[in-house]
Amino acid sequence: MKGRVALVTGAGSGIGQATALRLAREGARVMAADVDAEGLRETAERAEGEMVSVRTDVADEAAVAAMFTRCDAELGPVSILANIAGIGSTTTAPETPLEVWDAVFAVNVRGTYLCCKHAIPRMARADGGVIVNMASIAGLVGLRNRAAYCASKGAVIAFTRALALDHVADRIRVNCICPGTVDSPWVRRLLDDVGESLDALVARQPMGRLGTPEEIAAAVAYVASDAAAFMTGSALVLDGGLTAA
Repeated sequence: MKGRVALVTGAGSGIGQATALRLAREGARVMAADVDAEGLRETAERAEGEMVSVRTDVADEAAVAAMFTRCDAELGPVSILANIAGIGSTTTAPETPLEVWDAVFAVNVRGTYLCCKHAIPRMARADGGVIVNMASIAGLVGLRNRAAYCASKGAVIAFTRALALDHVADRIRVNCICPGTVDSPWVRRLLDDVGESLDALVARQPMGRLGTPEEIAAAVAYVASDAAAFMTGSALVLDGGLTAA
């Protein structure tokens, strides 16, 4: 990753934080973005390598544009974009308030689209780059009480494949990661909201455990590296065997 500029959204905690730390450790110059300023401070304190933090709402195009402009000025044109920022909900469709549906899509889908929209012209001018979007097994199989989340992650997978074909001639590779259940602060907050237990999530895993943010970050690092140079338009599953069961 040495010499590359990586922009990581959702970098204040969980998978996003682990990804920002991993890419910085491997030599990338990292811009870490999140709405959570305190989380970004923690990420920056733990970083081994060059990192700049920026508080950004990925659903706001003006904020996204400003983030990329700052990245250009302080680090250089982005060559790796990791769209990790995401939120979820724990309801069926009839139980999902419209504002919750819109909020999930605003971050998971519009945020991914806006970051790609501003990254792709920069990558094309620089003769290529890599985009890694964070989808989920929820975009591949149905999960109970996750209607909005499943729909949004299905959209991310379809968007990833469309981008891969549209921009392969620009030497831009676009792939997505589909994690299963990962032990992250976000997952634990959702469990607290609905009164579900962590043990119940573990029990449904064929491996008998949840994934870790670091394991997903390792997959992002691989997909973003030259070792994956022949990979584009793919949805890489890391779920401990959940979708095989």
